Amino acid sequence: MRVNAQTQPVVEPPDGHETPALAARGIRKSYPVPGGRLEVLRGVDLEVPRGMLLAIVGASGSGKSTLLNILGTLDHPDSGTLALGGEPVDGLSEAARCRLRLRQLGFVFQFHHLLPEFTAEENVMMPLLLAGAPFEAARERARALLAEVGLGDRLAHVPAELSGGEAQRVAVARALAPEPRLLLADEPSGNLDAAAAERLHSLLSALARERHQTVVIVTHDDRLAAMADRAYRLDGGRLLPVGG
Repeated sequence: MRVNAQTQPVVEPPDGHETPALAARGIRKSYPVPGGRLEVLRGVDLEVPRGMLLAIVGASGSGKSTLLNILGTLDHPDSGTLALGGEPVDGLSEAARCRLRLRQLGFVFQFHHLLPEFTAEENVMMPLLLAGAPFEAARERARALLAEVGLGDRLAHVPAELSGGEAQRVAVARALAPEPRLLLADEPSGNLDAAAAERLHSLLSALARERHQTVVIVTHDDRLAAMADRAYRLDGGRLLPVGG
């Protein structure tokens, strides 16, 4: 059941290869500092096939979050190109980028950012209602997703009544609610204890494997990277294959 707004059809390439969920080429980003500019990303190339769990690891301050924000259209690169599902992002207006994020992207951050006055069910329903879905359809999907992440018995609980790991699983369900093409996660287990982090890692891995959901995670956690289908390390502003 798709309740999100329609998107334009993607034209597959003529050679029969599936269009990647994400393709970035030559991404550069720098910031002004006293005496010049700090170059954070130095020509990042990245292609993510559909249905892949991909992890990007790196030290604090290496630019992982900067890269994820660019891939999620929350920030602009200084140069380079980005396409999501074969659709170029470059040159889109801010309004068009906002629509793209609403329809095609799901986000999970280190802190769950759930609305504290709403229940788990209502938090998951929220993006669907904002996209114009009927109330009953939104509620049905929210309940199904919460059951899928193991929280079917926590529908009526507000965030303060949930553990950190449970709140993050609600955040994952909320991100999946509009059926995004791409799920982006920024240090999703960084605020969890080891047991909760392990459960979240297993959930994200299962999403990619069982739902053919494309997931890109930035993390400092090598255990999560080890569970990914492919992993890169961001070092010196460039992506290097882990183990390559």
